[in-house]
Amino acid sequence: MSVLVAPSILSADFGHLADDINFINESPADWFHVDIMDGVFVPNISFGFPVMKALQKDAKKPLDFHLMIADADKYLEEFAKHGAYMLTVHYEACTHLHRTIQKIKSLGMKAGVALNPSTPVSVLEDILEDLDMVLIMSVNPGYGGQKFIANALKKVSTLKKMIDTKKLKTLIEVDGGVDTMNARDLENAGANILVAGNAVFSSKDRNSAINLIKG
Repeated sequence: MSVLVAPSILSADFGHLADDINFINESPADWFHVDIMDGVFVPNISFGFPVMKALQKDAKKPLDFHLMIADADKYLEEFAKHGAYMLTVHYEACTHLHRTIQKIKSLGMKAGVALNPSTPVSVLEDILEDLDMVLIMSVNPGYGGQKFIANALKKVSTLKKMIDTKKLKTLIEVDGGVDTMNARDLENAGANILVAGNAVFSSKDRNSAINLIKG
C-alpha cells in the first residue's frame, strides 16, 4: 500500500481557493491538510473559521487539521463542528495532553499529536496507545517552503519501532519539505501520510507530483 498524500492548503492560491479545493477533490490526493496558526505558538497567522467553513462545504475528502496554536482546548468543539476528521495538537503546546486527546476523541474526531524537530519521539511513550496519529515535523513550524530536516527520517524510524513493539496501529504523518526526492525514504522509514505543499501546488503537473509522492 502506498502512502497517503495530504496537500497543504497553506500553499494554495487563496485568490482562487475554490479552484484549488476542487483540484484536490478531483486529484489522486487522499486528505486535505489544514494548518491553523495563531501567531503565538508559531510566528505566523494562517486562517480562521470562515475559511474552514468553506472547506467543510466544498471538500470531498477527509479534513486533517494541524493546530499550531497556544491554547487548543478552547477551540476543540469548533473544529469538530467544522468537520475535522483528524485533529492534531502540538505536544509542546499542551499542558495536559492526555486530557486534550480524550476530549478530541469524545467529540468524534481522530486524535493526533505533532512533535517539533527538536522534540524526541520518546516523550510519547506513555500516551502512544491513545493516539490515532503522530505528526513528525520535518521543518520548524510556522512557514511553508522550508528545507527538509534530514533527522526526521531517524525520528520516523524510531517511532515506527515504538508502534510495532506495542503492536499499535498508530499512523505516522510527516509535514515539512516533503517532495518527490524524499518521499520513498520517508515511506521506507515507516511514514503512512505525507503532507505536501509547494511540491504539489508549485508543480507544473500537480497530479503527477501527487502520484510520484504516493509511490
